[in-house]
Amino acid sequence: MPPAGLPATAGELRASGHVLRTVKAELRENLLQRIAAGGDRFPGVVGFDETVLPDLERALLAGHDLVLLGERGQGKTRLIRSLVGLLDEWTPVISGAELHEHPFDPITPASRARVAELGDDLPVAWLHRSERYAEKLATPDTSVGDLIGDVDPIKVAEGRTLGDPETIHFGLVPRTHRGIFAVNELPDLAERIQVSLLNVLEERDVQVRGYVLRLPLDLLLVASANPEDYTNRGRIITPLKDRFGAEIRTHYPLDLDLEVELVKQEAALAARLPEHLLEVLARFTRAVRESPAVDQRSGISARFSIAAAETVAAAALRRAALLGEPTSGPDGPVARIGDTEFVTGTLRGKVEFEADGEGREVEVLDHLLRRATAETWRARLGGLDLTGFVAAAAEGAGVAAGEAVSSKDLLAQVGTVPGLAAVLARLGHDEVPTAAEAASAVEFVLEGLHLTRRVAKEVDDDGRVVYGGRDDGEPTEGRRR
Repeated sequence: MPPAGLPATAGELRASGHVLRTVKAELRENLLQRIAAGGDRFPGVVGFDETVLPDLERALLAGHDLVLLGERGQGKTRLIRSLVGLLDEWTPVISGAELHEHPFDPITPASRARVAELGDDLPVAWLHRSERYAEKLATPDTSVGDLIGDVDPIKVAEGRTLGDPETIHFGLVPRTHRGIFAVNELPDLAERIQVSLLNVLEERDVQVRGYVLRLPLDLLLVASANPEDYTNRGRIITPLKDRFGAEIRTHYPLDLDLEVELVKQEAALAARLPEHLLEVLARFTRAVRESPAVDQRSGISARFSIAAAETVAAAALRRAALLGEPTSGPDGPVARIGDTEFVTGTLRGKVEFEADGEGREVEVLDHLLRRATAETWRARLGGLDLTGFVAAAAEGAGVAAGEAVSSKDLLAQVGTVPGLAAVLARLGHDEVPTAAEAASAVEFVLEGLHLTRRVAKEVDDDGRVVYGGRDDGEPTEGRRR
């Protein structure tokens, strides 16, 4: 509901000193205020502060319609939707009008007639900025009627003539008058349909089935596109590309910390993921993006790392339920490095492989995951004296870990191993950790010792992982008993 006390008629609105602004002027002035005030101008957008956002701000200040160009999962839609926050929270519209027309600037024949008839008594309603945004996913079956409008047969059947403008059913673009309209994956829009957007971008009006009707629309048009479609297939017609004022290239997070921050922000986790596991998954995602076995043109979406984190957390929750451990609360499940092995099988469908990678998808992903684990282990625990863990693994039957071993059982096997306190501190456990947190740290240490060939690893048929003895140089994925 709009705040109380806002003008209810055109006369009251005029007396309040309200000034009509175009959408682009509104965005420009509000953006300038945000810049002057400092702080986050595009909440929820991660990794673009020094690259994409300055270009976007320049485009908005210039009043340009724009195209966001980038591979899948780079946050293009999230960025577009964040633009709504730069609109005024409430804006006046003609009450009962089909389009969001300003009381001082009616554009349809019906609204113009009402303004002429009622004058200052014209009723005014207030529209929230969330209602001034619309988006359309471009698909081959999208029609001109969907975007611009078409004749409404119901209105014709009611007795109106075909030449009456009142018979028009407006499409999404006119209904976003005085707002922001987004077209996602613009190259997938049929070329003949793209033509219908030419007038919107240049003359700022629309034409419907030859009607002598000009609607001077006021909106910001934003589109997203994938570089593969945009440049290689050439599916955006040249006149339409020419009418966009700015083309802004997006990218995946440039820094590891930003990749981790993105996963923290977006993932809905069913269990706790320690920082070192988040780093493993972030390194894994970046390694997949850089792998020559992966089709780099399709990209590796940020949804890959988000889904990986959610899968690892779910594996931890399932393990806790199977072993009768707490599934929630302070002593709830904490993911371990062994839980990450499940992501390669479930997420391979998110990766497009080159021809030489087909048929060995899981093998490639397993290798990259082990490499990411080793890199994280060296970065987090490099330089520590871990001989106590090596000795614990060498005693007796070794140390059993994995999905079938509870946190308490894992900790009981290593006992008061020297160096554990230093490991916990390096992994961010400043306070006394829970049993699940300590077990996660111990398993990470043992896996890293195995990957650096200081401890052997065997996998039983029942899924139990046993770390023990010194590695004899066999493949790092471990041997099966």
